[in-house]
Amino acid sequence: MEPVWIISGLGILILFLLVAGASFRPIKWIGQGLIKVIIGALLLFVLNTVGNQFGIHLPINIATVAISGILGVPGICALVAIEMYVI
Repeated sequence: MEPVWIISGLGILILFLLVAGASFRPIKWIGQGLIKVIIGALLLFVLNTVGNQFGIHLPINIATVAISGILGVPGICALVAIEMYVI
């Protein structure tokens, strides 16, 4: 086999892997973001269910779900503190 065919084949393979790998990363990030948002909504639902006995209620909207999803438990604690002391 000639070296030109081997180098061309490797070049095409490298280009294919670069293009294919680049298209999967944003989809992966979007999927991880959606999972975090769903977990944040579930955490807010559980907090509202349990916190109802203590007078704690946080609205479930895009802003609170995003904060609780991205920051997790510290974000929920911050939202509760803001709800109790600021608002």
